[in-house]
Amino acid sequence: MPQEPSHQPATRAITSGRAHSGRSLAPALWSSSVWESESMVDARKRATGVRSNEFYSRYSNPTVRSFEDAMAELEGAESSLAFASGMGAIASVILALCSQGDHIVAQRNLYSATLAFLQGPCARFGIDVTFVDGTEPGAFAAAVQPGRTVMVLAETPSNPKLALVDLDEIGGLRGPFTVVDSTFATPLGQQPLAHGVHLSLHSATKGIAGHNDATLGVVSGEKDLLDAIWGYSVLHGATPSPHDALNALRGIRTMAVRTTHQAASAQFLTESLQLHPGVSAVHYPGLQSHPQHDLAKWQMRHFGTVFAIELAGGLAAVEQVLSRVKLLHVATSLGGPETLVCHPCTTTHASLTPQEAAEQGVTPGLLRISVGLEDPTDVLADLHQALAD
Repeated sequence: MPQEPSHQPATRAITSGRAHSGRSLAPALWSSSVWESESMVDARKRATGVRSNEFYSRYSNPTVRSFEDAMAELEGAESSLAFASGMGAIASVILALCSQGDHIVAQRNLYSATLAFLQGPCARFGIDVTFVDGTEPGAFAAAVQPGRTVMVLAETPSNPKLALVDLDEIGGLRGPFTVVDSTFATPLGQQPLAHGVHLSLHSATKGIAGHNDATLGVVSGEKDLLDAIWGYSVLHGATPSPHDALNALRGIRTMAVRTTHQAASAQFLTESLQLHPGVSAVHYPGLQSHPQHDLAKWQMRHFGTVFAIELAGGLAAVEQVLSRVKLLHVATSLGGPETLVCHPCTTTHASLTPQEAAEQGVTPGLLRISVGLEDPTDVLADLHQALAD
């Protein structure tokens, strides 16, 4: 892994990913899907090369490469590889590295689409998955089957209740590939690779792009490993749009100031909501009441821009809040400039069985809130009026 650059992360968010834009300060948009080759020899070289630039956009695209270069620099990685969505990244990584008869260890508390992929396509393809409690020390290591376990998959902070996984523990595993979905933290919130993890994965649709106008996934790690995954990805075809990559590059430029404000607002809101009689619990790693607060202080640069609350009135209170909010938007994404509120039980985690929902703590009274760029006092006022009897 390359040495950490001398510049701070906020500076790297400004300086990175500029190699394909010439002297333009704004990223250049290369919307072409195909490039002309100079000769038969040149065409063959590009067709058989790894991530050949200026050949065919399913293989690579200069605007997408700019985004990948920026992500690699922010992650402290040798390389990054972009996809058309976060699920495109997860599916491609799993299917590139795992085959029939292989074994995966994954935490139980996962984004529901990831869980569905592990329980559906993976099971159909003969890839076995063991689910563990990711918050329990040693649970991942205990479930690894030497010689058979090919991948360990973690998500931290987890969706929707912000549980944490110890990155040092994941990075210390020997044998399987280790993959961490770090979407909720962004590369400015934590760096899994610095803890020895092989691959750091994001739905860049969220806090990285940050404006609700791009759909992207990205994975970062060692170049040889990313090149091997690329070899499968061109067959899987989850190809990122250069237009989305351009928007994500723009988002990267402001990511430091955005996430700093959003994390500070989340801290203010969660501390305030702890005192509200209509809120029975608040889940946010920045709170001392969070069971893994000390771990969060150790491995996170900030505590994130998303939190969850349990309403004392259960589903009836949820229905009241969602019908009354005026400033907040009822929507299921996160990381954008608007504060969003969603009900995981009926949206992001609607595919869970009742037993799975109970195991993950996805209760009828749970709301997930993605903090935007508004003044937090206005957000708090809107929540208070929505919660009022």
